Amino acid sequence: MARTVALEEVALALARVNYPGYQTDIVSLGIVQEIAPAPDGAYTITLRGATGREEILRDLATRIHQVLTHELGVPKVEFKVGKIEPELGEKTGKVRLEGTRFIVAVASGKGGVGKSTVAANLAAALSRIGYKVGLLDADIYGPSVPMMFGTSDERPRSAGGQSFYPIERFGVKLISIGFFLNDKAPVIWRGPMVMGAVRQFLKDTLWGTQDFLIVDLPPGTGDAQLTLAQQVAIDGAVIVTTPQEVALADALRAVRMFRQVHCPLLGVVENMSYFVCPDCGERDEIFGHGGGAKMAADEHMEVLARVPIFTEVREAGDAGTPIVLAQPDHPASQAFIELARRVAAAMPQN
Repeated sequence: MARTVALEEVALALARVNYPGYQTDIVSLGIVQEIAPAPDGAYTITLRGATGREEILRDLATRIHQVLTHELGVPKVEFKVGKIEPELGEKTGKVRLEGTRFIVAVASGKGGVGKSTVAANLAAALSRIGYKVGLLDADIYGPSVPMMFGTSDERPRSAGGQSFYPIERFGVKLISIGFFLNDKAPVIWRGPMVMGAVRQFLKDTLWGTQDFLIVDLPPGTGDAQLTLAQQVAIDGAVIVTTPQEVALADALRAVRMFRQVHCPLLGVVENMSYFVCPDCGERDEIFGHGGGAKMAADEHMEVLARVPIFTEVREAGDAGTPIVLAQPDHPASQAFIELARRVAAAMPQN
């Protein structure tokens, strides 16, 4: 008599199946919607409708049959496919976020390059020059937006059901997992939970009418990035890097990932570009020179801004007011204002 294969074993086996054309498994991508035991040891696998292309569905079914039937010993596997959602690898743009004109992603290949500082100040700068702006903190494992806007103690109001209102500060509408956590609580989530949180922040937040939604993505090229590209039309991505080689190598991976999902790349922000000595005025390029410009040129992109290192930028973020608002005439603020103007100018004209 054949042994009964446990549901946990099936789930682990499915996590070894990569989506065709990707190096990421179908569980992490949220493609597996439900795993249901059926009579006589069989299983029914419900997949999200990530494609309407029959050849991809056949390839996926073959891969799943291989790991479940041939390798694991499940006697029979049946499939159900949900309604078609925006396809992985297709051009983003099938689904617009209601009430929002433009969505701009701020991304980096690695942590520690000041991506969240750039996202917060870009949102504040766009608001300052007259646009209605929302900021979605999709950095689930390291949410920084509540601290940078001085809203760590606030909680979004429920709008009934699963919907909620964003928190508004300095004219910018904010949502972050940090608003839903206890102080300093770690987020220990697997991929599907991260993807679910990003979906909920996009769809269940009552953003109202706005010109821009800035999305602060986590470092790397993982679940949150793919979910954003799959769920909504992205009008452009800003890649944040520092000039040194290790940061540039990781930033290049982010560039290639956005190209794979056909997301427009607006350009590069070279953060911590240089340091100006407060005593002598001498300029020191601590992390090297020209790295961001070289990567941008190699990838046929623009350098949107070079943001210098100033203690005031860090102090303003820690104090809960982005430097653009705390010190509007500061050199770093001027760099962020120029970034905002260039991002706005790059948006598609309807």
